[in-house]
Amino acid sequence: MTFRILIADEIHEDGLSLLMASPVLELDVKPGMGKDVLSGCIASYDGVVVGESTELRGDIFELAPRLRVIAKAGADLDNIDVQGATRRGVIVMNAPSSHVVSSGENTIALLTSVCRHIPAAVESMKKGKWEKKKFQGREVAGKILGIVGFGRVGAIVARYASKGLRMNVLVYDGLVTQDKIRQQGFRAVTLNELFAKSDIISLHVPLNPDTRHILNAKAFSSMKKGVIIVNTGRRGLIHENALISCLNSGTVAGAALDVHSEVHVKDSELFDHPKVVCTPDLSMATEEAHANVAKSIAESVRDFFEKGTLGNTVNVPVVDQAIRTRIAPYADMARRLGMFVAGLFVGDVARIEVVYRGEILDWDLTPLTTSVLLGFLQVFKGSDVNLVNANFVAEECGIKVHETVSKALIEGRPSITVEVFSDEKPLIRVEGVLIRRFGEEPRIIGINEFVTEAVPAGPMLMVKNMDIPGMIAGVSGILARRQVNVAQMNLSRDCAGGTAISIINLDSPADDSTLEAIRNIEGILSVHQIIIDDLPDSDA
Repeated sequence: MTFRILIADEIHEDGLSLLMASPVLELDVKPGMGKDVLSGCIASYDGVVVGESTELRGDIFELAPRLRVIAKAGADLDNIDVQGATRRGVIVMNAPSSHVVSSGENTIALLTSVCRHIPAAVESMKKGKWEKKKFQGREVAGKILGIVGFGRVGAIVARYASKGLRMNVLVYDGLVTQDKIRQQGFRAVTLNELFAKSDIISLHVPLNPDTRHILNAKAFSSMKKGVIIVNTGRRGLIHENALISCLNSGTVAGAALDVHSEVHVKDSELFDHPKVVCTPDLSMATEEAHANVAKSIAESVRDFFEKGTLGNTVNVPVVDQAIRTRIAPYADMARRLGMFVAGLFVGDVARIEVVYRGEILDWDLTPLTTSVLLGFLQVFKGSDVNLVNANFVAEECGIKVHETVSKALIEGRPSITVEVFSDEKPLIRVEGVLIRRFGEEPRIIGINEFVTEAVPAGPMLMVKNMDIPGMIAGVSGILARRQVNVAQMNLSRDCAGGTAISIINLDSPADDSTLEAIRNIEGILSVHQIIIDDLPDSDA
């Protein structure tokens, strides 16, 4: 099978070469197309690779029924509507690590430039002036550098500064544990302590509601007089009027900014300030970074369409290959349990609770819970639901999803239990385990109060009846007369003479008239047919 990929922006030839060498990909390289042209042709593509120029927003996803992947040759996703893509089940990929060295070096270059007034000194020399005393700067060795954000770029800047420039580094990151920061040889502090003690502060956090204006008038007032600010991240991290005021008063001695948009330069007086060093988005502007980014995103696209593997996705959890191999049978069982439960429930679903036990607790549970939702929702909404948008579809349907962990094992084995609630009333509970016979095979070992060992695969009947003689014969007789072959049957009851269930695996689905005939047998309480399909080869 061949997949069509649109290259909508210019990317480095190293990335193009990798994509062109794939036997399953057919490339159309058309950089620079406008929105109207893109809207008119996107319906024929399975994947789109973009850089900084092409925007994928709004109703573009409604025009692309085949689209499975959007790949950004870069780290930021400013030009992609990730939520819109997720809603339509489209995977979004980026290249978050390939530019790290380039970005780290650029940060250090800006830091030293502002400390030594290099841009202003160069400009002065070009005008024929000799102003040595005017541009006296400061050494960075021995100074305290405060790193706000200890992601990939923040971490490499910390290493460059401490090992190469002999600076003392303080780190604040609300999402990274202090132990992890300490393990890499740096001191973790609170944000307030970082502000109070740092001689230079460098920002490496994404722009979101929590980080917008993280450097504001209050923050500046708590800093050392003469602090230097370096920002190679987004513009909104700093309150610009507050920074200008502090530059004018001398509270801030200088600022170095890598500006991400030409528009920003034109609409702010900040970039004309004599104490500001600014560059036009140079963090990734090296030959090596462009090549690495292109190769990274090309490998992710190629591997998805050739092998079904996920790499560098932003809206699907990515699992390490070793863990993925181990978790795959549980994910398959989770999806089957979701489909089985969906085939049994009656009423409006308010909440799905998934309980995990055993070795499963050592892993990230997100892919497993998503697999439960995938199976459950596909029963009602079909193939429009996939691993990308399952959580989004559940949210749209008003279904709350809870994960619970328990150290208590069922029959001494790791297990997954799926329970569906209407309001706070439980509707159905199904428990599953893996058995090791021919590989790892899923089994349903509990349905509400009933104990069983059923194979969740293919067409299945769940028949609930009064525990009286003749029930099994009546059901099997109707199936035999209708030429529906029974592959396997599992029986269970709550007590003698009480209620019993039969889980019947069929070689082919029973038609509506057969199901109705079974329902009409005296003593039958309910009949449900569940069809559990195998997952397609691709991860999404």
